[in-house]
Amino acid sequence: MRAILAWKETIREQCVYDLAFKPDGTQLIIAAGLRVLVYDVADGAIIQPLKGHKDIVYCVAYAKDGKRFASGSADKSIIIWTSKLEGILKYTHNDSIQCVAYNPVTHQLASCSSGDFGLWSPEQKSVNKHKVSSKITCCGWTNDGQYLALGMMNGVVSIRNKNGEEKVKIERPGGSSSPIWSIAWNPSKDEHNDILAVADWGQKLSFYQLSGKQIGKDRPLTYDPCCVSYFSKGEYIVMGGSDKQASLYTKDGVRLGSIGEQNAWVWTCRVKPDSNFVVMGCQDGTIACYQLIFSTVHGLYKDRYAYRDSMTDVIVQHLITEQKVRIKCRELVKKIAIYRNRLAIQLPEKILIYELYSDDSSDMHYRIKEKICRKFECNLLVVCSQHIILCQEKRLQCLSFTSVKEKEWVMESLIRYIKVIGGSQGREGLLVGLKNGAILKIFVDNLFPITLLKLSTSVRCLDMSASRNKLAVEPNANSVAWNTQCEDMLCFSGNGYLNIKASNFPVHQQKMQGFMVGYNGSKIFCLHVYSMLAVEVPQSAPMYQYLERKMFKEAYQIACLGVTDSDWRDLATEALEGLDFDTAKKAFIRIRDLRYLELINSIEERKRRGENDNELFLADVYAYQGKFHEAAKLYKRSGHESRALSMYTDLRMFDYAKDFIGGTDPKSSRILMTKQADWAKSSKEPRAAAEMYLSAGEHLKAIDIIGEHGWEDMLIDIARKLDKAEREPLAKCALYFKKLKHHGYASETYSKMGDLQALLQLHVETRHWEEAFSLVDKHPQFKNDVFVPYAQWLAENDRFEEAQKAFHMAGRQNEAVKVLEQLTHNAVVENRFNDAGYYYWMLSMQCLDIARAESEDQRDEMLKKFERFQHLAELYHVYRSIQRYTDEPFSSHMPETLFNICRFLLNNLTKDIPPGISKVNTLYALAKQSRRLGAYKLARYSYEKLQELHIPSRFQESIELGSLTIRSKPFHDSEDLIEGMMCYRCSTNNPLLNNQGSVCINCRQPFIYSASSYEVLPLVQFYLEEGIMTHAGTIWTTVSCRL
Repeated sequence: MRAILAWKETIREQCVYDLAFKPDGTQLIIAAGLRVLVYDVADGAIIQPLKGHKDIVYCVAYAKDGKRFASGSADKSIIIWTSKLEGILKYTHNDSIQCVAYNPVTHQLASCSSGDFGLWSPEQKSVNKHKVSSKITCCGWTNDGQYLALGMMNGVVSIRNKNGEEKVKIERPGGSSSPIWSIAWNPSKDEHNDILAVADWGQKLSFYQLSGKQIGKDRPLTYDPCCVSYFSKGEYIVMGGSDKQASLYTKDGVRLGSIGEQNAWVWTCRVKPDSNFVVMGCQDGTIACYQLIFSTVHGLYKDRYAYRDSMTDVIVQHLITEQKVRIKCRELVKKIAIYRNRLAIQLPEKILIYELYSDDSSDMHYRIKEKICRKFECNLLVVCSQHIILCQEKRLQCLSFTSVKEKEWVMESLIRYIKVIGGSQGREGLLVGLKNGAILKIFVDNLFPITLLKLSTSVRCLDMSASRNKLAVEPNANSVAWNTQCEDMLCFSGNGYLNIKASNFPVHQQKMQGFMVGYNGSKIFCLHVYSMLAVEVPQSAPMYQYLERKMFKEAYQIACLGVTDSDWRDLATEALEGLDFDTAKKAFIRIRDLRYLELINSIEERKRRGENDNELFLADVYAYQGKFHEAAKLYKRSGHESRALSMYTDLRMFDYAKDFIGGTDPKSSRILMTKQADWAKSSKEPRAAAEMYLSAGEHLKAIDIIGEHGWEDMLIDIARKLDKAEREPLAKCALYFKKLKHHGYASETYSKMGDLQALLQLHVETRHWEEAFSLVDKHPQFKNDVFVPYAQWLAENDRFEEAQKAFHMAGRQNEAVKVLEQLTHNAVVENRFNDAGYYYWMLSMQCLDIARAESEDQRDEMLKKFERFQHLAELYHVYRSIQRYTDEPFSSHMPETLFNICRFLLNNLTKDIPPGISKVNTLYALAKQSRRLGAYKLARYSYEKLQELHIPSRFQESIELGSLTIRSKPFHDSEDLIEGMMCYRCSTNNPLLNNQGSVCINCRQPFIYSASSYEVLPLVQFYLEEGIMTHAGTIWTTVSCRL
């Protein structure tokens, strides 16, 4: 640390009691005599003296916002001044003012006198004053402005809140014999607690927490302190007093050195905000401003860098892993040296030798190995594995760790540079540069230096390569270093520039702030101000220098030190074009370019198979790089024109491909046209693609595109131009015509092809039945292909009867029967009994037709079905009348007819009841008509039968009433009705209802009924026995005659 006098002024016959900086550091306020003086900090020129006090001014203080400052005087008054140097307010105490301090947050002013202290703020009309038991000598606010510390003459420190109430009281051991003369709070924001520095005239410096707890022990002083002041960040303390000088201390109270000696007591000293300037005021009126220069004390060995921090600590930093370890020495660190696992630290009265705990290269734990308790004066310090080397002007001394001087070398000139270059333990080599230009190598076990080189200029910096084969000396640089990973590279810095040199190539230069101290791979270690930075420097420039000379392997080694991805790509590309596939492959792996790696692998595989045509390999490389014309020329030169054509077509460069092949090869032209059409299709230019396909003779692809886009005009044109022998394209045209619903063109196309089945299928699909039937008339073999879908279409459109006929015409009897059965079922479910009867009649006729064409066994089955369906048709037909009578309000039938219908239906329902026919409806109708016609017995029977059945609610009341009223009638039936049931075969009168069916109860002769009134007709059905012949020779099968 050095102190340089910036300026100095003297105020005659006046004591400078206090001073304060404006927060921006531009002005200095000084309390001197009866005036307040305002100085310019830059050059020490007085700006303006301020008059207002009538007695000596003891104290001044500036507000944190820089808008106002205050001064206190022995005249018991406080004056508030603005930054424009105008007094705006004045208030008084009962005693002389000893100190003033502004709150850093609220700008509240604390003014202290011999017997009290006051708190004033611009918002208050009056000053709140508080009595104290002793004279206040100094005061200070905490950083957050919550508490005010008061130092008193009786050795007590009183800590008050913003309202003036005492919260903590610190009583010092010396009491009134050790008055507190100066206090200051540490302004650092990194401290976890508020720390108060207290200096008393018991010649002690102490530190306290806000709670009043002391930190550490008292630091003894050799003088009476008059002032304590912290640097802006709290890292150092400046103190002055009776020793007539200002001294610099660490924040822990360790003295670092003197700032400036004076001729009188230093009564006050302050540090300029955010700077290293210190201003002190003396009893004899001297005002001096000093600039403190903190020199960098550091040492470097490979990737370990040791430097001084806070003047008393040493930090060892691993430059690669960025690990750090702090070694606290608690004394001023003067020199640092580091080598391998050794660390030497020179303190004012001793040298400490440290060693690493282990041999691990990443270990950062040091322990003390030796202490050399002697005071040394040296310019440079170097440590080896078993020795320390002290440089004193021209003299080098080699001392063991036990402080025994083993060797000494005296040089012919001043030593400017010294560095350990390695070696075995106890035999390390030193590289020494002298002011006269000589460069020497010295081994610590050898008394005789070796002269390596003699320059005409002074040696400022030098370095030896890792292999010790190369020496770098740069007269105009402030530092030089070989790359520890590459023997052919070094760098040097100077005049704000970093210079990188590779082999014998020109120097690459770039701007850099700081001082270069090491070069490892792509990292350059730069000392900037007080910190070591690892700067990542791409090795692009030297790599390109190697590439220009086609030295690909050397360029790759440089790239491995650290280049950008674009540099790696350039290296890979250049090596690939130079056919250095090994280097190119490694470079492409670095940037993970799988595309080029596949190319290199394919070339290597071809080389293993025996190919050695470098022009062909280079053509492939050019094609991958996009240099297509160069690639085509190489392909042609090497006899691989087809590869050039494929390249152009794959890249859709059809014009270039045409130029390349010319017009001599029709086959190649056709292939080119097809590929061009493929590209047009994929690039969504379908019309152009279709035209190209047609030109290339690819009709199917063209038809697909045209059909998909619905261009019927082009499709028609193609279909008409195609020969009828080209069936596949024509069939595709017809298919697209069908999709586009142009059935006429599809029919035309099928006709051209002569495909009758497809044409017939088209008519069926388009429901053009007349054309289909016309075609079937000419070609009956397609009958089933038309009538079956026609019948299905009729059925789908609810034209079931026509569908049944169509099935019948198609010879699909089973389908015809199924349709009728479904129709019948639907009619029954929907209560359309008349239709159900009709459909059953049609079913019976269908069965009869089938019976005529079937074999004898199947004929009997069909005839049975015929009789069953005939019977069901008659039942549903007559039930329709009953259903209308019960469900509708009016009936068109006479009572006698309804009476006969009911009896006919009930006589035929002796076994199973067909679906849909209601026995309740039939009995209900019979009961009503029987009563009306005088068949009371039958009516009573019907009502009794109804009671056994489930009766719908709509008939419930009527049936119950009828059941009661019928009992008032005679229990017999009308004779006329009974006579109507006489059997015309055996003349037996039958009951009106017969549980044996519609047959005579005596002779079992079936009754024959009228189809309109359902009366029993006077007819008898009988069959002649076999063999009875008529005169005409005809066998009578059935005769009906009236008796």
